[in-house]
Amino acid sequence: MFESLTDKLTNAMRHLRGTAKLSEENMAEALKEVRAALLSADVHFKVARAFIERVKEKCVGQDVLKTVTPGQQIIKIINDELTALLGEGSTELSSKKPLKIMMVGLQGGGKTTTSAKLAKSLKKDGYKPHLVACDIYRPAAIDQLETVAGQIGVPCFAKRGTPDVPAIGEEGLREALAAGDDLIIFDTAGRLQIDEQLIDEIKELKRRVNPDEVLLVVDGAIGQEAVNVAKTFNEAVQLTGIVMTKLDGDARGGAALSMKEITEVPIKFAGTGEKLDDFDVFHPDRMASRILGMGDVVSLVEKAQETIDEKDAANMAERMMSGDFNFEDMLKQFRQIKKLGSMSSIMGMLPGMGKMAGNMGMDDKAEKQMKRSEAIILSMTPKERQKPQLLNSSRRTRIARGSGVKLAEVNQLIKQHMQMKKMMKKMQGGGKMGKGNMKKMMKQMKASGMNPGAMGGGMPGGMGGGDMPDLSKLKF
Repeated sequence: MFESLTDKLTNAMRHLRGTAKLSEENMAEALKEVRAALLSADVHFKVARAFIERVKEKCVGQDVLKTVTPGQQIIKIINDELTALLGEGSTELSSKKPLKIMMVGLQGGGKTTTSAKLAKSLKKDGYKPHLVACDIYRPAAIDQLETVAGQIGVPCFAKRGTPDVPAIGEEGLREALAAGDDLIIFDTAGRLQIDEQLIDEIKELKRRVNPDEVLLVVDGAIGQEAVNVAKTFNEAVQLTGIVMTKLDGDARGGAALSMKEITEVPIKFAGTGEKLDDFDVFHPDRMASRILGMGDVVSLVEKAQETIDEKDAANMAERMMSGDFNFEDMLKQFRQIKKLGSMSSIMGMLPGMGKMAGNMGMDDKAEKQMKRSEAIILSMTPKERQKPQLLNSSRRTRIARGSGVKLAEVNQLIKQHMQMKKMMKKMQGGGKMGKGNMKKMMKQMKASGMNPGAMGGGMPGGMGGGDMPDLSKLKF
Protein backbone atom coordinates (compact mmCIF):
# COMPACT_ATOMS: atom_id res chain seq x y z
CA MET A 1 0.00 0.00 0.00
CA PHE A 2 2.76 2.45 0.92
CA GLU A 3 5.13 1.77 -2.01
CA SER A 4 4.65 5.18 -3.66
CA LEU A 5 5.11 7.03 -0.36
CA THR A 6 8.22 4.96 0.40
CA ASP A 7 9.75 5.85 -2.98
CA LYS A 8 9.05 9.57 -2.58
CA LEU A 9 10.40 9.72 0.96
CA THR A 10 13.53 7.91 -0.21
CA ASN A 11 14.09 10.48 -2.95
CA ALA A 12 13.54 13.34 -0.50
CA MET A 13 16.27 12.02 1.79
CA ARG A 14 18.84 12.03 -1.02
CA HIS A 15 19.04 15.84 -0.87
CA LEU A 16 20.76 15.57 2.50
CA ARG A 17 23.66 13.31 1.54
CA GLY A 18 27.04 14.81 2.34
CA THR A 19 25.60 17.57 4.54
CA ALA A 20 27.65 18.29 7.65
CA LYS A 21 24.82 19.84 9.65
CA LEU A 22 21.05 19.94 9.38
CA SER A 23 19.77 23.48 8.89
CA GLU A 24 16.54 25.12 7.77
CA GLU A 25 18.12 25.94 4.40
CA ASN A 26 19.44 22.51 3.44
CA MET A 27 16.30 20.82 4.76
CA ALA A 28 13.82 23.05 2.94
CA GLU A 29 13.83 21.12 -0.33
CA ALA A 30 13.79 17.72 1.37
CA LEU A 31 10.87 18.62 3.65
CA LYS A 32 9.00 20.14 0.72
CA GLU A 33 9.24 16.76 -1.03
CA VAL A 34 8.20 14.92 2.15
CA ARG A 35 5.11 17.13 2.42
CA ALA A 36 4.28 16.56 -1.25
CA ALA A 37 4.74 12.80 -0.73
CA LEU A 38 2.30 12.80 2.21
CA LEU A 39 -0.32 14.81 0.34
CA SER A 40 -0.07 12.62 -2.75
CA ALA A 41 -0.56 9.60 -0.48
CA ASP A 42 -3.94 11.07 0.55
CA VAL A 43 -2.81 12.19 4.00
CA HIS A 44 -5.10 14.91 5.37
CA PHE A 45 -3.54 18.33 4.65
CA LYS A 46 -3.72 19.40 8.32
CA VAL A 47 -1.94 16.21 9.37
CA ALA A 48 0.77 16.68 6.71
CA ARG A 49 1.37 20.30 7.76
CA ALA A 50 1.62 19.45 11.47
CA PHE A 51 3.91 16.50 10.71
CA ILE A 52 6.36 18.67 8.73
CA GLU A 53 6.42 21.32 11.48
CA ARG A 54 7.28 18.70 14.12
CA VAL A 55 10.05 17.18 11.98
CA LYS A 56 11.50 20.62 11.20
CA GLU A 57 11.48 21.59 14.87
CA LYS A 58 13.40 18.45 15.83
CA CYS A 59 15.86 18.60 12.92
CA VAL A 60 16.99 22.23 12.68
CA GLY A 61 20.29 22.84 14.43
CA GLN A 62 20.97 19.16 15.10
CA ASP A 63 24.65 18.32 14.88
CA VAL A 64 25.14 15.28 12.71
CA LEU A 65 26.61 12.44 14.75
CA LYS A 66 29.98 11.13 13.57
CA THR A 67 28.66 7.60 13.23
CA VAL A 68 25.73 8.50 10.97
CA THR A 69 24.97 10.67 7.95
CA PRO A 70 22.45 13.55 7.91
CA GLY A 71 20.19 11.33 5.83
CA GLN A 72 20.28 8.66 8.52
CA GLN A 73 19.67 11.21 11.26
CA ILE A 74 16.59 12.67 9.62
CA ILE A 75 15.30 9.14 8.86
CA LYS A 76 15.43 8.47 12.60
CA ILE A 77 13.46 11.64 13.32
CA ILE A 78 10.90 10.92 10.59
CA ASN A 79 10.63 7.32 11.78
CA ASP A 80 9.81 8.51 15.31
CA GLU A 81 7.25 11.02 14.04
CA LEU A 82 5.61 8.45 11.74
CA THR A 83 5.35 6.07 14.69
CA ALA A 84 3.65 8.79 16.76
CA LEU A 85 1.38 9.66 13.83
CA LEU A 86 0.28 6.04 13.39
CA GLY A 87 -0.50 5.65 17.09
CA GLU A 88 2.36 5.55 19.53
CA GLY A 89 1.63 3.50 22.64
CA SER A 90 -0.54 0.49 23.40
CA THR A 91 -2.93 -0.90 20.81
CA GLU A 92 -4.07 -3.84 22.95
CA LEU A 93 -7.69 -4.83 23.50
CA SER A 94 -9.38 -4.73 26.86
CA SER A 95 -8.37 -7.61 29.15
CA LYS A 96 -11.94 -8.13 30.39
CA LYS A 97 -13.53 -11.58 30.25
CA PRO A 98 -16.02 -12.12 28.82
CA LEU A 99 -14.87 -9.64 26.17
CA LYS A 100 -17.63 -8.05 24.09
CA ILE A 101 -16.65 -6.42 20.79
CA MET A 102 -18.95 -4.49 18.49
CA MET A 103 -17.82 -4.10 14.86
CA VAL A 104 -19.09 -0.99 13.03
CA GLY A 105 -18.43 0.67 9.68
CA LEU A 106 -19.70 1.36 6.20
CA GLN A 107 -20.95 -1.34 3.83
CA GLY A 108 -18.16 -2.91 1.82
CA GLY A 109 -15.45 -2.27 4.40
CA GLY A 110 -15.14 -5.97 5.25
CA LYS A 111 -16.82 -6.11 8.67
CA THR A 112 -18.13 -9.67 8.35
CA THR A 113 -14.85 -11.18 7.19
CA THR A 114 -12.94 -9.06 9.73
CA SER A 115 -15.20 -10.32 12.53
CA ALA A 116 -14.22 -13.89 11.64
CA LYS A 117 -10.54 -12.96 11.30
CA LEU A 118 -10.56 -11.32 14.73
CA ALA A 119 -12.33 -14.34 16.25
CA LYS A 120 -9.76 -16.71 14.73
CA SER A 121 -6.85 -14.54 15.88
CA LEU A 122 -8.09 -14.29 19.47
CA LYS A 123 -9.01 -17.97 19.52
CA LYS A 124 -5.27 -18.68 19.24
CA ASP A 125 -4.83 -16.62 22.44
CA GLY A 126 -7.19 -18.90 24.36
CA TYR A 127 -10.52 -17.13 23.92
CA LYS A 128 -13.73 -19.01 23.13
CA PRO A 129 -15.35 -16.84 20.44
CA HIS A 130 -19.04 -16.54 19.58
CA LEU A 131 -20.19 -14.49 16.58
CA VAL A 132 -23.53 -12.65 16.60
CA ALA A 133 -25.12 -11.68 13.26
CA CYS A 134 -26.60 -8.18 13.64
CA ASP A 135 -26.66 -7.27 9.94
CA ILE A 136 -30.21 -8.02 8.78
CA TYR A 137 -30.14 -5.72 5.75
CA ARG A 138 -27.37 -6.81 3.38
CA PRO A 139 -28.45 -9.83 1.30
CA ALA A 140 -26.70 -13.02 2.46
CA ALA A 141 -24.85 -11.18 5.28
CA ILE A 142 -26.07 -13.72 7.84
CA ASP A 143 -25.24 -16.63 5.52
CA GLN A 144 -21.75 -15.23 5.02
CA LEU A 145 -21.11 -14.90 8.76
CA GLU A 146 -22.37 -18.45 9.38
CA THR A 147 -20.08 -19.74 6.63
CA VAL A 148 -16.90 -18.06 7.92
CA ALA A 149 -17.81 -19.06 11.49
CA GLY A 150 -17.97 -22.66 10.33
CA GLN A 151 -14.58 -22.32 8.62
CA ILE A 152 -12.89 -21.24 11.85
CA GLY A 153 -14.91 -23.61 14.05
CA VAL A 154 -16.80 -21.12 16.23
CA PRO A 155 -20.57 -20.83 16.97
CA CYS A 156 -22.66 -18.15 15.31
CA PHE A 157 -25.95 -16.79 16.62
CA ALA A 158 -28.43 -15.62 13.95
CA LYS A 159 -32.11 -14.80 14.06
CA ARG A 160 -33.89 -14.31 10.76
CA GLY A 161 -37.27 -12.68 10.29
CA THR A 162 -37.06 -9.91 12.90
CA PRO A 163 -36.11 -6.25 12.30
CA ASP A 164 -35.17 -5.62 15.96
CA VAL A 165 -31.37 -5.57 15.82
CA PRO A 166 -30.77 -4.56 19.48
CA ALA A 167 -32.99 -7.48 20.57
CA ILE A 168 -30.99 -9.85 18.35
CA GLY A 169 -27.79 -8.58 19.98
CA GLU A 170 -29.19 -9.13 23.48
CA GLU A 171 -30.38 -12.65 22.69
CA GLY A 172 -27.07 -13.53 21.02
CA LEU A 173 -25.20 -12.28 24.09
CA ARG A 174 -27.32 -14.40 26.44
CA GLU A 175 -26.78 -17.51 24.30
CA ALA A 176 -23.01 -16.96 24.14
CA LEU A 177 -22.71 -16.47 27.90
CA ALA A 178 -24.90 -19.52 28.58
CA ALA A 179 -22.57 -21.59 26.39
CA GLY A 180 -19.58 -20.42 28.44
CA ASP A 181 -18.02 -18.44 25.59
CA ASP A 182 -15.85 -15.49 26.66
CA LEU A 183 -15.47 -13.53 23.39
CA ILE A 184 -18.65 -12.19 21.82
CA ILE A 185 -18.30 -10.32 18.52
CA PHE A 186 -21.28 -8.41 17.12
CA ASP A 187 -21.20 -8.00 13.33
CA THR A 188 -23.37 -4.92 12.69
CA ALA A 189 -24.91 -3.58 9.50
CA GLY A 190 -23.31 -0.92 7.33
CA ARG A 191 -24.62 1.50 4.77
CA LEU A 192 -23.16 2.96 1.59
CA GLN A 193 -23.02 6.21 3.55
CA ILE A 194 -23.68 7.23 7.14
CA ASP A 195 -27.34 7.96 7.88
CA GLU A 196 -29.44 8.70 10.94
CA GLN A 197 -31.09 5.25 11.01
CA LEU A 198 -27.72 3.49 11.05
CA ILE A 199 -26.39 5.66 13.87
CA ASP A 200 -29.54 5.29 15.98
CA GLU A 201 -29.48 1.52 15.57
CA ILE A 202 -25.85 1.04 16.63
CA LYS A 203 -26.34 3.47 19.53
CA GLU A 204 -29.22 1.37 20.85
CA LEU A 205 -27.33 -1.89 20.25
CA LYS A 206 -24.39 -0.50 22.18
CA ARG A 207 -26.68 0.53 25.06
CA ARG A 208 -28.20 -2.97 25.25
CA VAL A 209 -25.07 -5.15 24.98
CA ASN A 210 -22.59 -2.72 26.62
CA PRO A 211 -19.50 -3.73 24.58
CA ASP A 212 -15.98 -3.42 26.01
CA GLU A 213 -14.60 -2.53 22.58
CA VAL A 214 -16.17 -0.72 19.63
CA LEU A 215 -13.98 -1.26 16.56
CA LEU A 216 -14.45 0.69 13.35
CA VAL A 217 -13.63 -1.37 10.24
CA VAL A 218 -12.31 0.93 7.51
CA ASP A 219 -11.35 0.06 3.95
CA GLY A 220 -7.82 1.42 3.50
CA ALA A 221 -8.65 2.32 -0.09
CA ILE A 222 -11.27 5.01 0.58
CA GLY A 223 -8.70 7.73 1.26
CA GLN A 224 -9.45 10.91 3.19
CA GLU A 225 -13.15 10.05 3.44
CA ALA A 226 -12.11 7.42 6.00
CA VAL A 227 -11.21 10.22 8.40
CA ASN A 228 -14.72 11.74 8.18
CA VAL A 229 -16.28 8.29 8.63
CA ALA A 230 -14.15 7.67 11.73
CA LYS A 231 -15.06 11.07 13.22
CA THR A 232 -18.81 10.46 12.75
CA PHE A 233 -18.78 6.96 14.27
CA ASN A 234 -16.55 8.13 17.10
CA GLU A 235 -18.93 10.94 18.03
CA ALA A 236 -21.87 8.50 17.94
CA VAL A 237 -20.55 5.44 19.78
CA GLN A 238 -17.11 6.41 21.18
CA LEU A 239 -14.79 4.11 19.27
CA THR A 240 -12.04 2.27 21.14
CA GLY A 241 -10.08 1.20 18.07
CA ILE A 242 -9.83 0.99 14.30
CA VAL A 243 -9.26 -1.97 12.00
CA MET A 244 -7.71 -1.03 8.65
CA THR A 245 -8.55 -3.53 5.90
CA LYS A 246 -7.00 -4.15 2.48
CA LEU A 247 -3.53 -2.99 3.51
CA ASP A 248 -2.26 -5.42 0.89
CA GLY A 249 -3.87 -3.35 -1.88
CA ASP A 250 -2.54 -0.51 -4.00
CA ALA A 251 -4.30 2.33 -2.16
CA ARG A 252 -2.10 5.26 -1.20
CA GLY A 253 -2.31 4.72 2.56
CA GLY A 254 -3.17 8.26 3.64
CA ALA A 255 -6.14 7.10 5.70
CA ALA A 256 -3.90 5.09 8.04
CA LEU A 257 -1.55 8.05 8.48
CA SER A 258 -4.38 10.53 9.16
CA MET A 259 -6.74 8.42 11.25
CA LYS A 260 -5.04 8.49 14.66
CA GLU A 261 -4.10 12.18 14.48
CA ILE A 262 -7.62 13.35 13.59
CA THR A 263 -9.73 11.00 15.73
CA GLU A 264 -7.30 10.19 18.58
CA VAL A 265 -8.49 6.57 18.24
CA PRO A 266 -5.71 3.95 17.84
CA ILE A 267 -5.46 1.57 14.90
CA LYS A 268 -5.48 -1.84 16.60
CA PHE A 269 -5.56 -4.37 13.75
CA ALA A 270 -4.80 -4.59 10.05
CA GLY A 271 -6.28 -6.84 7.38
CA THR A 272 -3.52 -7.82 4.98
CA GLY A 273 -5.26 -10.17 2.54
CA GLU A 274 -8.39 -12.14 1.70
CA LYS A 275 -7.63 -15.29 3.70
CA LEU A 276 -8.88 -15.61 7.27
CA ASP A 277 -5.27 -15.79 8.50
CA ASP A 278 -4.36 -12.48 6.82
CA PHE A 279 -4.91 -10.43 9.95
CA ASP A 280 -2.33 -8.80 12.21
CA VAL A 281 -2.06 -6.71 15.33
CA PHE A 282 -1.15 -3.20 14.18
CA HIS A 283 2.29 -2.11 15.37
CA PRO A 284 2.85 1.60 14.64
CA ASP A 285 6.64 1.38 14.97
CA ARG A 286 6.87 -1.57 12.57
CA MET A 287 4.58 0.10 10.03
CA ALA A 288 6.67 3.28 10.19
CA SER A 289 9.79 1.25 9.44
CA ARG A 290 8.08 -0.40 6.48
CA ILE A 291 6.98 2.97 5.09
CA LEU A 292 10.60 4.14 5.23
CA GLY A 293 11.74 1.02 3.37
CA MET A 294 13.41 -0.52 6.42
CA GLY A 295 11.23 -3.61 6.52
CA ASP A 296 9.62 -5.40 9.45
CA VAL A 297 11.69 -8.47 10.23
CA VAL A 298 10.08 -8.88 13.68
CA SER A 299 6.64 -9.44 12.14
CA LEU A 300 8.10 -11.84 9.59
CA VAL A 301 9.68 -13.92 12.36
CA GLU A 302 6.41 -13.92 14.35
CA LYS A 303 4.50 -15.03 11.25
CA ALA A 304 6.98 -17.82 10.67
CA GLN A 305 6.67 -18.97 14.28
CA GLU A 306 2.88 -19.14 13.94
CA THR A 307 2.77 -20.99 10.62
CA ILE A 308 5.82 -23.25 10.61
CA ASP A 309 6.07 -26.15 13.03
CA GLU A 310 9.26 -25.79 15.09
CA LYS A 311 9.95 -29.53 15.16
CA ASP A 312 9.50 -29.84 11.38
CA ALA A 313 11.82 -26.89 10.84
CA ALA A 314 14.47 -28.42 13.12
CA ASN A 315 14.22 -31.78 11.32
CA MET A 316 14.47 -30.04 7.95
CA ALA A 317 17.57 -28.10 9.05
CA GLU A 318 19.18 -31.30 10.34
CA ARG A 319 18.53 -33.11 7.05
CA MET A 320 19.88 -30.21 5.02
CA MET A 321 23.05 -29.96 7.09
CA SER A 322 23.59 -33.72 6.84
CA GLY A 323 23.39 -33.52 3.04
CA ASP A 324 20.35 -35.82 3.03
CA PHE A 325 18.11 -33.23 1.35
CA ASN A 326 15.72 -34.71 -1.23
CA PHE A 327 12.72 -33.57 -3.28
CA GLU A 328 10.28 -34.49 -0.50
CA ASP A 329 12.09 -31.92 1.66
CA MET A 330 12.03 -29.37 -1.15
CA LEU A 331 8.26 -29.86 -1.54
CA LYS A 332 7.79 -29.27 2.20
CA GLN A 333 9.83 -26.07 1.91
CA PHE A 334 7.62 -24.75 -0.88
CA ARG A 335 4.49 -25.46 1.16
CA GLN A 336 5.91 -23.79 4.28
CA ILE A 337 6.79 -20.66 2.30
CA LYS A 338 3.25 -20.49 0.89
CA LYS A 339 1.86 -20.53 4.44
CA LEU A 340 3.67 -17.27 5.19
CA GLY A 341 1.57 -15.39 2.64
CA SER A 342 2.16 -13.75 -0.71
CA MET A 343 5.71 -13.13 -1.88
CA SER A 344 5.15 -9.36 -1.95
CA SER A 345 3.98 -9.36 1.69
CA ILE A 346 7.10 -11.34 2.70
CA MET A 347 9.38 -9.07 0.66
CA GLY A 348 7.71 -5.99 2.16
CA MET A 349 8.93 -7.13 5.58
CA LEU A 350 12.55 -7.33 4.41
CA PRO A 351 14.62 -4.13 4.46
CA GLY A 352 14.74 -2.44 1.06
CA MET A 353 12.95 -5.26 -0.76
CA GLY A 354 9.36 -3.97 -0.97
CA LYS A 355 9.80 -1.96 -4.16
CA MET A 356 11.81 -4.74 -5.77
CA ALA A 357 8.95 -7.20 -5.25
CA GLY A 358 6.45 -4.77 -6.75
CA ASN A 359 8.62 -3.81 -9.72
CA MET A 360 9.34 -7.40 -10.65
CA GLY A 361 5.75 -8.57 -10.34
CA MET A 362 7.24 -11.01 -7.88
CA ASP A 363 3.92 -12.32 -6.55
CA ASP A 364 2.82 -13.63 -9.94
CA LYS A 365 6.25 -14.85 -10.99
CA ALA A 366 7.10 -16.57 -7.72
CA GLU A 367 3.69 -18.18 -7.31
CA LYS A 368 3.69 -19.42 -10.89
CA GLN A 369 7.21 -20.79 -10.58
CA MET A 370 6.43 -22.47 -7.26
CA LYS A 371 3.34 -24.15 -8.71
CA ARG A 372 5.35 -25.44 -11.67
CA SER A 373 8.07 -26.73 -9.35
CA GLU A 374 5.45 -28.45 -7.18
CA ALA A 375 3.91 -30.04 -10.28
CA ILE A 376 7.33 -31.35 -11.32
CA ILE A 377 8.01 -32.87 -7.91
CA LEU A 378 4.51 -34.38 -7.68
CA SER A 379 5.05 -36.03 -11.08
CA MET A 380 7.96 -37.99 -9.60
CA THR A 381 7.41 -41.33 -7.92
CA PRO A 382 7.92 -41.42 -4.13
CA LYS A 383 11.16 -43.33 -4.71
CA GLU A 384 12.44 -40.70 -7.18
CA ARG A 385 11.69 -37.91 -4.71
CA GLN A 386 13.64 -39.68 -2.00
CA LYS A 387 16.53 -40.67 -4.29
CA PRO A 388 17.14 -37.90 -6.85
CA GLN A 389 20.12 -39.83 -8.24
CA LEU A 390 17.61 -42.13 -9.98
CA LEU A 391 16.47 -39.31 -12.27
CA ASN A 392 18.03 -40.34 -15.57
CA SER A 393 17.12 -38.95 -18.98
CA SER A 394 14.06 -41.14 -19.63
CA ARG A 395 12.63 -40.47 -16.16
CA ARG A 396 13.08 -36.72 -16.61
CA THR A 397 11.27 -36.84 -19.95
CA ARG A 398 8.38 -38.71 -18.34
CA ILE A 399 8.21 -36.17 -15.46
CA ALA A 400 8.17 -33.25 -17.92
CA ARG A 401 5.23 -34.79 -19.80
CA GLY A 402 3.40 -35.61 -16.57
CA SER A 403 3.77 -32.10 -15.14
CA GLY A 404 3.08 -30.29 -18.41
CA VAL A 405 6.39 -28.42 -18.48
CA LYS A 406 9.44 -28.38 -20.72
CA LEU A 407 12.29 -30.82 -20.11
CA ALA A 408 14.59 -27.82 -19.52
CA GLU A 409 12.49 -26.80 -16.48
CA VAL A 410 12.81 -30.27 -14.97
CA ASN A 411 16.57 -30.15 -15.51
CA GLN A 412 16.75 -26.67 -13.96
CA LEU A 413 14.90 -27.78 -10.80
CA ILE A 414 17.17 -30.80 -10.45
CA LYS A 415 20.19 -28.53 -10.90
CA GLN A 416 18.93 -26.16 -8.19
CA HIS A 417 18.41 -29.10 -5.85
CA MET A 418 21.97 -30.29 -6.45
CA GLN A 419 23.36 -26.79 -5.83
CA MET A 420 21.45 -26.54 -2.55
CA LYS A 421 22.86 -29.88 -1.43
CA LYS A 422 26.39 -28.77 -2.28
CA MET A 423 26.01 -25.54 -0.34
CA MET A 424 24.63 -27.37 2.68
CA LYS A 425 27.52 -29.84 2.67
CA LYS A 426 29.96 -26.93 2.85
CA MET A 427 28.20 -25.71 5.98
CA GLN A 428 28.70 -29.01 7.83
CA GLY A 429 30.83 -29.09 10.94
CA GLY A 430 28.91 -26.78 13.29
CA GLY A 431 27.89 -24.45 10.48
CA LYS A 432 31.43 -23.03 10.07
CA MET A 433 32.67 -22.03 6.69
CA GLY A 434 35.99 -20.72 5.49
CA LYS A 435 36.26 -17.48 3.55
CA GLY A 436 37.17 -19.35 0.37
CA ASN A 437 34.15 -21.63 0.60
CA MET A 438 31.88 -18.69 1.41
CA LYS A 439 33.01 -16.85 -1.76
CA LYS A 440 32.45 -19.99 -3.84
CA MET A 441 29.00 -20.41 -2.30
CA MET A 442 28.12 -16.80 -3.15
CA LYS A 443 29.20 -17.34 -6.77
CA GLN A 444 27.13 -20.51 -6.98
CA MET A 445 24.08 -18.70 -5.59
CA LYS A 446 24.46 -15.96 -8.21
CA ALA A 447 24.94 -18.53 -10.95
CA SER A 448 21.70 -20.22 -9.92
CA GLY A 449 19.77 -16.96 -10.14
CA MET A 450 19.79 -16.11 -6.42
CA ASN A 451 21.04 -12.75 -5.18
CA PRO A 452 22.85 -13.11 -1.85
CA GLY A 453 23.67 -9.41 -1.86
CA ALA A 454 20.06 -8.31 -1.91
CA MET A 455 19.91 -8.36 1.86
CA GLY A 456 22.97 -6.20 2.32
CA GLY A 457 24.27 -2.85 1.12
CA GLY A 458 22.88 -1.05 -1.87
CA MET A 459 19.38 -2.49 -1.63
CA PRO A 460 17.30 -1.23 -4.52
CA GLY A 461 14.27 0.90 -3.85
CA GLY A 462 14.62 1.27 -0.09
CA MET A 463 16.84 3.16 2.30
CA GLY A 464 19.21 0.26 2.61
CA GLY A 465 22.97 0.13 2.24
CA GLY A 466 24.61 3.45 2.93
CA ASP A 467 21.39 5.09 4.12
CA MET A 468 20.35 2.39 6.60
CA PRO A 469 20.80 3.65 10.17
CA ASP A 470 20.87 1.52 13.28
CA LEU A 471 17.86 3.29 14.82
CA SER A 472 18.45 1.74 18.22
CA LYS A 473 21.75 3.67 18.56
CA LEU A 474 20.40 7.09 17.63
CA LYS A 475 19.21 9.26 20.52
CA PHE A 476 17.69 12.74 20.31
